[in-house]
Amino acid sequence: MAIQQLERLSAGRFETAPILKKLAAASRKLAELKGVAATIPNQGILINTLGMQEAKDSSAIENIVTTHDELFRDAAFPQGPANPAAKEVLRYGQALRVGYDAVRQNDLLTTNHILEIQAALQCTSAGFRKVPGTALRDIAGRVVYTPPQEADAIVALMGNLDHFINDDARFDADPLIKMALIHHQFESIHPFYDGNGRTGRIINVLYLVKQGLLDTPVLYLSRYIVRTKADYYRLLQEVRDRDVWEEWVMYILTAVEQTAGEAIATIAAIRKVLLTTKHRMREQLPRIYSQDLINNLFRHPYTRIEYVENDLGVSRLTAMKYLNALTTAGFLEKRKVGRSAYFINTPLVAILTGEAMQTQL
Repeated sequence: MAIQQLERLSAGRFETAPILKKLAAASRKLAELKGVAATIPNQGILINTLGMQEAKDSSAIENIVTTHDELFRDAAFPQGPANPAAKEVLRYGQALRVGYDAVRQNDLLTTNHILEIQAALQCTSAGFRKVPGTALRDIAGRVVYTPPQEADAIVALMGNLDHFINDDARFDADPLIKMALIHHQFESIHPFYDGNGRTGRIINVLYLVKQGLLDTPVLYLSRYIVRTKADYYRLLQEVRDRDVWEEWVMYILTAVEQTAGEAIATIAAIRKVLLTTKHRMREQLPRIYSQDLINNLFRHPYTRIEYVENDLGVSRLTAMKYLNALTTAGFLEKRKVGRSAYFINTPLVAILTGEAMQTQL
């Protein structure tokens, strides 16, 4: 089936009672998430920690699997020998930041920005596909979908998608519905040689930031998608085969509602631990207490002497004294890699790995 331009869809077809009901629920959860995220004074904490969670889950959809420990350790030691999967996941986080900075600066999410995101993700400047032959196959190896093959067609379709993303007048529908359509269209164009799925999922959350539904990219649909992977791929294909856009939109709205709820719980847990750490540090270690030090411990689940040195503008000796004092007082756990040391914020890591959340259930 040839890809149709999204403007040719009728916005009215999505005004069914089930979709409107699900849209209202998803919108309420998303608004609540935006408010809860604003209660964390330093937004870099959420971008770093939750961004890494999204990177891990989005990469897992593409069978790029790593553990939290490998991921946090490789983030702490970017120059050292690393797990290849962890390196790929960390590049996802870098690509997300590239896109987020572009959206904040320009209030747009253009084709050029998407090219920059994919380049950061894949460490390549290959750009859009120029050679035909790409086809999507099922687990049995059968071709189920052939995306556009000609380079000119890919450029034209991405140009049309650019206008659809950035010109609200072209399609009068709620942004969450538009996000669902944008994601399907991007994945159907499949414009890159590699990284299409992960780039498409970065576009999802950046579109919500662009539309003002979020201030920071803290809604991560990949957690839901990785749990419902079979439905995700099935519905992508059924829209192409049977034009069942309504089912696809319901799937995405459900993903928004559920992942927003999970993100709200995670942020609330992070905020609670952050405040507890802050109060304890004031009481037990008043001589080294500072908000910058708190921010460092929560931006980096695994921190290092160099991070404290740079973030706080202190000497290496002072940074070492701070981290050793925090370890002795039970705030951090110290581990060694060769001759280097890193320090784990164990309560934060328990939240990010789900251990703390399971304990609360």
